[in-house]
Amino acid sequence: MPRAGAKASRIGLDWFLLALIGMIVLAYLWPQLGIDREPVSLGDVATYGVSLIFFFYGLRLSPEKLRTGLSSWRLHVVVQLSTFILFPLLVLPFHTLFEGSQNELLWLGTFYLAALPSTVSSSVVMVSIAGGNIPAAIFNASISSLIGIFITPLWMGLFLQASAEGFDIWGIMGKLVLQVLLPVILGIALHRYWGNFAENNKSKLRVFDQIIILLIVFTSFCESFARDMFSGYSISSLFILAATMVALFFLVYGLIHVLSKLLGFNREDRITAIFCGSKKSLVHGTVMSKVLFPDANMVGIILLPIMIYHALQLLAASIISQRMARKAQQDAVSIG
Repeated sequence: MPRAGAKASRIGLDWFLLALIGMIVLAYLWPQLGIDREPVSLGDVATYGVSLIFFFYGLRLSPEKLRTGLSSWRLHVVVQLSTFILFPLLVLPFHTLFEGSQNELLWLGTFYLAALPSTVSSSVVMVSIAGGNIPAAIFNASISSLIGIFITPLWMGLFLQASAEGFDIWGIMGKLVLQVLLPVILGIALHRYWGNFAENNKSKLRVFDQIIILLIVFTSFCESFARDMFSGYSISSLFILAATMVALFFLVYGLIHVLSKLLGFNREDRITAIFCGSKKSLVHGTVMSKVLFPDANMVGIILLPIMIYHALQLLAASIISQRMARKAQQDAVSIG
């Protein structure tokens, strides 16, 4: 069993992915649990937990590591343009195919995924396994998280202003600054005092992050199931959505790989560009959904694409990064 668990963990099949599925099943069976505000509102707990997630993230964000990664400016441009420009432009043209149909919400969720920042922890882990430029990975993943506070609402405003009454882009950015950016800044300011504590307990803090995400997913799906928002969506629609996520991941992965070669990136920078530029953050996706989508009933559907993509990127990136690591070892042996 331990050996099987270790193998599953290496390809991304950890307890968290199983727990995500479990939360959806529980929400389907017992939706009232996530809606009731007595004796305690799980939604409110998740809201306060979000700020703690980003405070602890700021505590672990070393200014020295960020400065170390500043030098590779061409790499940074490729990663950020891939994250915030390439992704949305690949999804945007398909809007006309789904406009006015039952599946328009699934498209909106896919576009939301495309507009999200890159994930931090898993990007750095995959870059490390594959032998990439770790300081640059830390810099890009961290900066992406902060840029996303402003860029993601701007992209989503193209469609939510037309569909959501009273959509206030500046008010939304203000909420994200208060809930996400300020806790990060406070954490960075206290890094010199508590940074070692956060780094030494990063595995425990990661479990805390995951629990808060599970709460957000659970309460979101409770709202959606309680309002019967999934009626009309067939199993085939969900399979098509999953296939779309697979295609999107490998299309972006391939485009970044080709662009990195054309720009003459060395192996380490190419690895960093591929992993940081092709990944999306489930943390930011769940957090921002609470602010961007005032209609809580639709959030469960909106989160489906990012949840599927999250599972895929962990699985695919784990396999690819280990293959890269083995190839590097083989090359080193042949040269030696």
